[in-house]
Amino acid sequence: MRYVVDELHRHWRAGEPVAVATVVDTWRSAPQPPGAAMLVAADGTVTGSVSGGCVEADLYERARQVLAGGVPELVRYGISDDDAYAVGLTCGGVLDVFVERVDADGFPQLDLVVDARRGGRPVAVVTCVAADAGQPPGTAARADPAGRLGRRLVLAEGRVVGSLGSDRLDAAAADDALGLLAAGRSGILRYGYDGQRRGSGVSLFVAAYATPPRMIVFGAIDFAAAVARIGAFLGYRVTVCDARPVFATARRFPEADEVVVEWPHRYLARELEAGRVDARTVVCVLTHDPRFDVPVLDLALRQRLAYVGAMGSRRTHDERRKRLREAGVTPEQLARLAAPIGLDLGGRTPEETAVSVAAQIVAGRWGGTGRPLAELAGPIHHAG
Repeated sequence: MRYVVDELHRHWRAGEPVAVATVVDTWRSAPQPPGAAMLVAADGTVTGSVSGGCVEADLYERARQVLAGGVPELVRYGISDDDAYAVGLTCGGVLDVFVERVDADGFPQLDLVVDARRGGRPVAVVTCVAADAGQPPGTAARADPAGRLGRRLVLAEGRVVGSLGSDRLDAAAADDALGLLAAGRSGILRYGYDGQRRGSGVSLFVAAYATPPRMIVFGAIDFAAAVARIGAFLGYRVTVCDARPVFATARRFPEADEVVVEWPHRYLARELEAGRVDARTVVCVLTHDPRFDVPVLDLALRQRLAYVGAMGSRRTHDERRKRLREAGVTPEQLARLAAPIGLDLGGRTPEETAVSVAAQIVAGRWGGTGRPLAELAGPIHHAG
């Protein structure tokens, strides 16, 4: 839902109910992950996507019906012989989509969610999407005599706001949702009606909005500006750091969240000590100057970061590796270094180079090969 929250909030504040269809579970080659959402306003306007177009015509009609009638619905879409090219997913995946009407009465905690997200603070929304996990999707409303469907909890700012209908269920869900939030992962939780940890009763969808991962770009050069732009596009909180104040200016890097004038290794050491760098952090060293890049790489490669890449020619890289070995960096740590940085796309410009860097980061995050999809077998989209 993260990509439709601002539009949802605009309608919410105006007192205009909307229908929201959210992917809550997936199997096999599903086109969108849990949390992807599509909003349908009263005037028919659509924001967001749940399937890249495969099933959205059908979902649109269901959303209009839910908006008019107010009864939530859990719908399953998959491939079948009868409807594969009509309503089904021709990619071979399976989606469970929860369709609900959202307004200020039904979601009074939305202000809290939006404020936390805009402030870069983690927040989780737990919604009851099925009143009996053993019931097929689409029958949940009829199996919900207690009216729990669509009820929700919000976990933000150290508080738990709302209720799922039972104190014990609220406590169990809040505890497990915090675990998903810490991992930055959205997903389904299943409990008994009173919070018992067994696989039937209620299904809850946890939409986890963790703080964005960080991208730290060292070296205030033209390539850094392009990398900062694509990092922001991918959802990273971007920092550009350079020891030279004439180059490290906010005007040169408008897409960066912050521009820091400091020696790279000193800045990284301070951020590590403050706990502001974690296993999701990516580091791009673009200085190709041993005075700057060797000390910061020496420090970065000793951490468990998502990605560490360094720009430079093969000759520069060979000399850099020699200096890092002399500094005590182990072969295992050196193997984490992506250098020369990026994938071989044949690019020349800073923007093309930034695309190759981003492609390598994405491939490393999801275990991609970087090879053309036409050369590979198996599913294109990977789902849990």
